[in-house]
Amino acid sequence: MIAQYKLIIFDWDGTLMDSQARIVACLKSAAADMHLPLLGDNTLKKIIGLGLNEAILNLYPQLNMMQVNQFADRYRYLFITANDTPSALFTDVKKMLELLQAKGFMLAIATGKARRGLEPVLQETGLKHLFHGSRCADETRSKPHPQMLEELIDEFAVSVDEAIMVGDTEYDMLMAKSLGMDALAVSYGVHDKADILKHEPVYCADSIDQLSQWLLNCHCC
Repeated sequence: MIAQYKLIIFDWDGTLMDSQARIVACLKSAAADMHLPLLGDNTLKKIIGLGLNEAILNLYPQLNMMQVNQFADRYRYLFITANDTPSALFTDVKKMLELLQAKGFMLAIATGKARRGLEPVLQETGLKHLFHGSRCADETRSKPHPQMLEELIDEFAVSVDEAIMVGDTEYDMLMAKSLGMDALAVSYGVHDKADILKHEPVYCADSIDQLSQWLLNCHCC
């Protein structure tokens, strides 16, 4: 029997928005600007979902914090202002969120983005009004630490059993698992399906349509 969820917490990049190519392109450009060794796409996409500083140190552990901050500033400039690699919502994301909200679910975001990265994209996509709350990596501890989820369930006054985390990376699965929260995986994002399934999500959706159908069949209050 499907659990009775009240709060659905979504990851952003790779779960709701197809931003992998843009993120990888900006990481490559920032590394080139700093004369760092260029890494392959598969290596770069593996860190999507982490907070930016954590991602940079994962890729380039030899950097000191001043260099990490320089890299982060360059990446943000490229992503927000200078890079034109397309990134768009996955098809029917807005429709899915509208249906979930209409059915009575509370919706939230837990993302590796910084607040100054999330807010503009919420405005541009017209989705801001559909979410009741969010946590960003510059406001709390980075995934896979569960602090984002802890703060959200406290904010919405729900129990762990009444919330579910939806994401495309192992970081999302580990974050939920460490808190004892159910996690729902999507396989169309950045991490390989086999790697995500190791963490035993309650379901793995291969498309937005499958994701929508599963969530809409959940019971809500």
